[in-house]
Amino acid sequence: MTDQVLGKASPDPLSEPRLVVEPGLAARVSAVAEPVLNGLGYRLDLVRISGEAGTTVQIMAERPDGTMLIEDCEAISRALSPVMDVADPIERAYRLEISSPGIDRPLVRRSDFERYAGHLVKVEMAVAHEGRKRFRGTLLGVEGERAALRRDDVKNDDPTDVLLTIEDIAEARLVLTDALIAESMRRGKAAERALREELGLKKPPPPHAKKPPKKPSQTKQHRLANADATPAKRHKGD
Repeated sequence: MTDQVLGKASPDPLSEPRLVVEPGLAARVSAVAEPVLNGLGYRLDLVRISGEAGTTVQIMAERPDGTMLIEDCEAISRALSPVMDVADPIERAYRLEISSPGIDRPLVRRSDFERYAGHLVKVEMAVAHEGRKRFRGTLLGVEGERAALRRDDVKNDDPTDVLLTIEDIAEARLVLTDALIAESMRRGKAAERALREELGLKKPPPPHAKKPPKKPSQTKQHRLANADATPAKRHKGD
């Protein structure tokens, strides 16, 4: 798609490179998984391999708008499992797990650092910045190739605002806050509505939208009419 005003091609969110990537065996898995995910219209966020109770390969992915539903995870699993079997990036038995990146998600692309500006993050550097490797604070956005951070862990005379080179970051992750949870819920509801519309499903009306049963009128005119329609009680001796 071309921007009619600027005459420049609009960036494809699926082709945006990850600037924070995993090393070693996880990198081999990501090299197999990422083309499959992109072909389905999803973006790879992170691959994590753990050895607790057997080997688990966790692949975190999402739609370009940052949402991910159960149906998306199932679609990726069906498409990716046979590809992984053929490519065999892991020589031992493993369990494949497809998931969303979660609310306290990792930030791996430039657009992630832009989208979540204003939220609290924790950053661990692969390359130390001014002698430090760990930072925590409010993400202010992106300046060039660096993430701007307003620290809340400042000690002594350290600077409050820092610029961290994104390619030097080993891991950046959102911190769970009420504001982050509220934003995630809004995104999830919007994604659910879009999916229902795509499938042609109507959303059931909320309970408060159902009209309550009509109550009988209690005006004086109606009470008198009801009294006239009621047979009179007979008294003893009549």
